[in-house]
Amino acid sequence: MTTPFGTGLFTPRPVRSKLALASLTWLALSVGAGFGVCAQGQEVVKIGHVGPLSGPIAHLGKDNENGARLAVEELNAKGVVIGGKKVKLELLSEDDASEPKQATAVAQKLMDAHVKGVIGHLNSGTTIPASKIYNDEGVPQISPSATNPKYTRQGFNTAFRMVADDVQLGGVLGQYAVKQLKGRVIAVIDDRTAYGQGVADEFAKAVVAAGGTVVAREFTTDKSTDFSPILTSIKAKKPDIVFFGGMDAVGGPMLKQMKSLGLSSKFMGGDGICTSELSKLSGEAMLDGQVVCAEAGGVGKDQRKELDDFAARYQKRFGTDVKLYAPYVFDAIQVMVAAMVKAGSSEPAKYLPLMAQTSGFKGVTGTISFDAKGDIKNGALTLYTYKGGKRDVIDVVH
Repeated sequence: MTTPFGTGLFTPRPVRSKLALASLTWLALSVGAGFGVCAQGQEVVKIGHVGPLSGPIAHLGKDNENGARLAVEELNAKGVVIGGKKVKLELLSEDDASEPKQATAVAQKLMDAHVKGVIGHLNSGTTIPASKIYNDEGVPQISPSATNPKYTRQGFNTAFRMVADDVQLGGVLGQYAVKQLKGRVIAVIDDRTAYGQGVADEFAKAVVAAGGTVVAREFTTDKSTDFSPILTSIKAKKPDIVFFGGMDAVGGPMLKQMKSLGLSSKFMGGDGICTSELSKLSGEAMLDGQVVCAEAGGVGKDQRKELDDFAARYQKRFGTDVKLYAPYVFDAIQVMVAAMVKAGSSEPAKYLPLMAQTSGFKGVTGTISFDAKGDIKNGALTLYTYKGGKRDVIDVVH
């Protein structure tokens, strides 16, 4: 349709005073600076979130986004006061589709929008390249789920992690495979991503250290659907355990194909497969107790109430259950905003030092403290199996 400008339907009036022009200029700069002003004159603080909202693990990205949204909504409902002024938090959520190139593109988009902090990304392979962009701008980033050690070992003081890393995750699973599951002959597969290969490497090292034998080291991709050649080769070696470093969107179909080939080995993996969706993605092919996995986080039975309460609020708000890392996203925003409040400023340069000093913060995922690298201190792992297609806690270890 024809725009009304210049048609006689609407003629914009010129700005008639320097004062009015200056006011408009100030408002434009304010909005562009990342805090903005809403209709009631209330200051707006923008917080970015990034995860895979499209692609094979979009269900996990949406779960993370929901955790961020719930945190922002609850904080706004309670009222956030920074520097003596009540502010409104605004969530800017972006999709990286689990692709490194897209991750850096949306990271720059958030920097151009002048967000005051970023929660994300979900995958190590997207978190690591994006972290340089945030660091160059001095903007704090908290990943709720990236476990590759490199993320917090680049010397970036802006990078923080809410969960244990692959050294702990793969190490614990490797030890458990040999000592508790009595696995002696073990096959290892990974999806060649920063996360999948990283956790598989640490698992394999721990297996050997514990006295087990890795009889096969195979790889696929995070987009593959046919694993028959790999699994047929592995089956000939009669493994007690097959470990997969990757996500549930690949792990589920792999389990289904294992069953069709008559390969009934135990199936292990890290947090990427350890989701409430795994049974459905496997076509319900898994046997009770066949799968053992670990979530890179967790609280003991004495701390479950807060986490259970969160899960109930999440279900009420979104009409679905928590998939995996939504609670860690929720806590990440709580920690970030608490640092802003303590600093009396949402400016990254002012609240970043206080966020780095976070110690003893009580979250729904437990007590949160960061070490000098930005890693969570004393990160817990929750070991799970599946019974009747539902996750069942085995133990929480540190």
